[in-house]
Amino acid sequence: MADTATAPLPDSPAAPLGDPRVVRAVELLWREAELLDRKEYQAWNELYAEDGIYVIPLDDTTDDFDDQLNMVYDDARMRAMRVARLTEGYAISAVDSARTARTVSRFVPVETTDGSVSLRAAQILVAYKRDRHQLWASDVEYTVRLGADRSEDRIVRKVIRLVDAGDAVPAAGFLL
Repeated sequence: MADTATAPLPDSPAAPLGDPRVVRAVELLWREAELLDRKEYQAWNELYAEDGIYVIPLDDTTDDFDDQLNMVYDDARMRAMRVARLTEGYAISAVDSARTARTVSRFVPVETTDGSVSLRAAQILVAYKRDRHQLWASDVEYTVRLGADRSEDRIVRKVIRLVDAGDAVPAAGFLL
């Protein structure tokens, strides 16, 4: 009898959660969440591939980020500028930035190859600043490029679809 925990689903391009490639991708994404909560933005940026993008669309149904208004649409250059703003000199958003705690869970493999893993997940982020809590909930899509070993795995795509993207979105002095 086949082991259903590791056998691919019939007619599905995705491997199950127990697949070692999927496990590597999930571990990388949990590492990303930890680095963001610890405000280790330079180390966070190093988790991204040079061609990687980080997107927060305002229209939570679009995949056409080039022709839509986005809260964030960062390539390598823009991520580096964002990290510099958050870590260097005086920036009001960084000086008084919120403390965050995020949970990334409900991973659903979408597509798995020997070289990459695409997943959907849910993220709940609680930000605390000036005696107030703020809740950010989102569905997140990730693509992780797998390297020769875990240390070479990189995020190629992260799309954060806020559940309230259609409402007025407050400014965030932290990365989602």
